[in-house]
Amino acid sequence: MRLLSFHDGPMVRTGLFLEGEVLDLTDPAVGLPPDMTVLLEGGVDALDRARSAPAGPARRLPLEGLRLAAPVPRPPKVLAIALNYRDHIAELGGREAPEFPTFFNKQRTCVVGPTDAVELPRVSAQLDYEGELALVIGRRCRHVSAAEAPSVVAGFTVLNDLSVRDWQWRTPTMTIGKSFDTHGPMGPVLVTPDEIGDPHRLGIRTLVNGELRQEGTTGDMVFDGWAQIEHLTTAFTLEPGDVVSTGTPAGVGASFTPPRWLRAGDVVRVEIEGIGVLENPVVDEPAYQ
Repeated sequence: MRLLSFHDGPMVRTGLFLEGEVLDLTDPAVGLPPDMTVLLEGGVDALDRARSAPAGPARRLPLEGLRLAAPVPRPPKVLAIALNYRDHIAELGGREAPEFPTFFNKQRTCVVGPTDAVELPRVSAQLDYEGELALVIGRRCRHVSAAEAPSVVAGFTVLNDLSVRDWQWRTPTMTIGKSFDTHGPMGPVLVTPDEIGDPHRLGIRTLVNGELRQEGTTGDMVFDGWAQIEHLTTAFTLEPGDVVSTGTPAGVGASFTPPRWLRAGDVVRVEIEGIGVLENPVVDEPAYQ
């Protein structure tokens, strides 16, 4: 099953991706909530209603021309891991794989949709891309073992962990440099585990203006997704809608000599096998009031 969120006038609604169209899960014939986090809080019952919805009369909209939001437009938490692909560690020079997972927060206000513009901030020219597989948590959980971790995942999506490198490197927490507005494009859909199988055998690629920059497989993680969930839930509770972004392969802009930062007018495309594509144009940060 492929769940999504989409814009419908001033509203954002939850939907089910079908071939060439989207079924509106908020239609009274289905009656699911418009907020994906609330839908996931409904557990198995809500997911079963979504899965059976195509058999009913619920409204369907053509996919063409529909603007998708991030599958979880405002996640309760966005947690991301640093230095988690072996080839990415190697390209940074002189580093070794970490003994323990290193996590940072991306503020949830950075999340935008799979085709939305991302902003080159006025305070920095060092905007970089990081194509990543993201896990979305499906139920409230704590002290989850790696063996149990698949059972708490609602599904998988694509995330571009955009990074303002000079701001990231100023402090060890990295949070500000990872959290500028629009720097968490995500989507296009939330794919449930039954469609993915092993999430650690997926191809991942990032292209800038059609040029291949990153190409790898999720099997190259130092700490796989299940180990990440085990580590995080040792310390705190994960909740429905939380996003865990699992790291990026080699080829980030910072690894080139000279660095190849993103510029206004660029288009960044992140692809993950079996899930889909993000394609976001880069624009100059507009003037804010």
